[in-house]
Amino acid sequence: MLNAILSFGMETTFFRYLQKYEKNKDQVYQNTFFSIATLAGIFGLFALLFVDDISAWMQRGSALINPDYGSYVKYFIFILVVDALAVIPFAKIRADGRPLRYGFLKFINVLVFISLNLFFIFGIPLILKEQLLGADFFSSWFRPGWVGYVFISNLIASALTLVLLIPELSQLKLRFDVKMIREMLSYSWPILVANISFIINENIDKVMLGRLLPAEISQQEVGIYGAACKLAIFLSIFIQAFRLGAEPFFFSHAKHEHAPKTYARIMTFFVITVCAICLGLVANLEILKYFIRGNAEQQELYWSGLQIVPVLLFAYISLGIYMNLSIWYKLSDQTRYGLFISGVGAVLTIALNIWLIPQYSYVASAWITLIAYVTMMLLSYILGQKNYPIPYQLGKNLGYIFLTAVLVWLSFKLFNKNLIVGNVLFLLFVCTAALVERKELKALFKKS
Repeated sequence: MLNAILSFGMETTFFRYLQKYEKNKDQVYQNTFFSIATLAGIFGLFALLFVDDISAWMQRGSALINPDYGSYVKYFIFILVVDALAVIPFAKIRADGRPLRYGFLKFINVLVFISLNLFFIFGIPLILKEQLLGADFFSSWFRPGWVGYVFISNLIASALTLVLLIPELSQLKLRFDVKMIREMLSYSWPILVANISFIINENIDKVMLGRLLPAEISQQEVGIYGAACKLAIFLSIFIQAFRLGAEPFFFSHAKHEHAPKTYARIMTFFVITVCAICLGLVANLEILKYFIRGNAEQQELYWSGLQIVPVLLFAYISLGIYMNLSIWYKLSDQTRYGLFISGVGAVLTIALNIWLIPQYSYVASAWITLIAYVTMMLLSYILGQKNYPIPYQLGKNLGYIFLTAVLVWLSFKLFNKNLIVGNVLFLLFVCTAALVERKELKALFKKS
């Protein structure tokens, strides 16, 4: 939530205003960065003033008060501020079409974070146990098993990433265009609310499962649901990766004569790709389920949630299509529609989970996620065609989705997740799509 608030929707605003003010891109970069920097600075200052109060609030109702919570809160404040300062420089790298640098910096962040965690969890204890070089130094301050080291690792990784962004940060100048900033804030605040609604859609069901189910089964049900979500997240990762590349492309091509047709073609190939990934995951669930770790009894319990994986996959397909469709209100400066659509999704998620979780547990949560994202997808399409028409190939796209649904049902239900049959059906879909799109594919290969 706080990450979304501190970025204030400025990432999307940055791409939009680069396209609107092509001759003044430096000013767009400066305005968006310093808007976030100001907000992050104010947040950091006030949050640090109330560290003790935040710590006490987090531990309300606890019999024992943990004094380390104050340190944890401080670490997270600094992490949030540093990550907020990196948002626009990362957006600039994407806008400049430098995916290798973007990927390299993100990889370094993850590598440092994981390496430091391993060092604190395994490395230092080994040094102390074997009395290796540095044992005296580490023994003077190291606390075995202290969870704060995870947060310190996160902070160091984020700070190093910001240092590596110095080439982008060095291009900033203290120049402001107040009129442009006002326009940007007007454009971005509905995106902020929409982003918060999206976070609610993604996370509130797990919280509600823990609160609305009987105490003796709530944690178990949350665990099963979380395990199923981990298998479906492969598709979610692809959708997020696509969004990172597609968003700056959509904005940069907005003024091209054939932009709507280009967006429609991208949508078709996106639908084919996510449907193929969905089928591939379902076809290989009997292998993928072993990614869920635990003893034999725990695994059997977690595997009971495999029934909802196809539902979650179709929910992510709907979400991915919605993200593609949402370009219309971003390009037409009608971001209030994004607020409305995401708000409807959040209200549906909350209301239906409150109603159905007590009766149907995590199965209800999975279907509600699908209902919410399908609703958002339909609303975005209907409103978009009225306000910013794009000639999507509706019949063809629905055909691919329907074919995927049939093949998933055959693979999952009729053939009981049989690996061979599932992968044959997956290849059938890929070959069918390639045959239908053969002219488009030939044209693409000729251009490349």
